Amino acid sequence: MQKAIEDCMTCSTMCEQTIAYCMDMPGAMMDAQMMRMMMDCAEISRLCADMMSRMSPMHMEMSAMCMRACMMCADMATSRMPDDAQMRKLAEMCRTCAESCRTMAGAAA
Repeated sequence: MQKAIEDCMTCSTMCEQTIAYCMDMPGAMMDAQMMRMMMDCAEISRLCADMMSRMSPMHMEMSAMCMRACMMCADMATSRMPDDAQMRKLAEMCRTCAESCRTMAGAAA
């Protein structure tokens, strides 16, 4: 569980850093839908880490939601800006977090 908590917190931080990065981009290359997706992913992954840390009886359900949000964020990042290094780092972290959350949700393949 500790790895999943760390992955969720790292993912949340990476989303926040990428939002700041995008806000500083010349020409506002990021659309509102992508910004909302990163904000949602940051919040959900942080909440998921909190719920796991306190052993909430709902952490498995939140882990499933976090997995879904992370995969959506990763897919959007790579499809919208495939050549951007920051977006590739975000997508990689989101996929790592999604896999940890999949395990925590009991859906490991």
